[in-house]
Amino acid sequence: CSCGVIPVSMSLHKHGASKGATVSFLLSTPQTGVDSIFVTLSLLGPVFAIFRPFAAFVTGIVGGSLVDVVTHRQGGEDEKPEKCTEECCQAQGKTGRFRRAMRYGFIVLPRDIGRAMLVGLAIAALISAIVPDGYFAEKLGTGILAMVVMMFLGIPVYVCATASVPVAAALIMKGLSPGAALVFLMTGPATNAASFLTIWKTMGRRTALIYIATVAGCALVSGLLLDYLAAGVDFAVVARPGWMLPNPVKYAAAAVLLAVLGYAIASKALQKHPEH
Repeated sequence: CSCGVIPVSMSLHKHGASKGATVSFLLSTPQTGVDSIFVTLSLLGPVFAIFRPFAAFVTGIVGGSLVDVVTHRQGGEDEKPEKCTEECCQAQGKTGRFRRAMRYGFIVLPRDIGRAMLVGLAIAALISAIVPDGYFAEKLGTGILAMVVMMFLGIPVYVCATASVPVAAALIMKGLSPGAALVFLMTGPATNAASFLTIWKTMGRRTALIYIATVAGCALVSGLLLDYLAAGVDFAVVARPGWMLPNPVKYAAAAVLLAVLGYAIASKALQKHPEH
């Protein structure tokens, strides 16, 4: 997500990455995590799961290119050669890789997104239970207005890329267009006040403004394109029996997920307050 990628991107810039490359990393990385792509596939289907990372990559390329063009016109910047240490280039055995992958999947990642994921699922459940069917289609319509509303909702606040998918799925089921939901999924994880202010401070006002303008513009264009290309496609796959597993498997998977998230949240809290 955008908050977690800020220190990494600033470190890349400090060690030689250009402003354009850093902005590309900031724009595309929060939206293209493997976890968020698989959650998107399970809740919104293959079309959405393919289109979302594609739009994120295009956004990163556009934003980075614009920043490099502006930086070049201003006289460029001193580039520092990238260095590769023994740690980053050292090979790892298959056993070590498997252990690291399991630890990341069941411990590190749940600690990072566990709380946000539970909040996102709770919000999605509330929307599904409280909001009438067709509410957003009636109030916002299915055109550019709904996308602009989702854009202004997603840009200033921190939204987890994975946890926002259940919310987007619930919004689509209640009448929001897939394009407007995509705008929310693109602007929320890619931007927030913290990342904007960090870019403003470290890379300048113009870079920060290009960063925000690129996210907003590419999100709106992607939303309109998705609605146009996928007209008639049913994105509410969460309600399709074909995508549902047998009830025992679903309940077992839900129990395992809750156990993993619960353990991650509890262990993280105990690390912060070991005296308790």
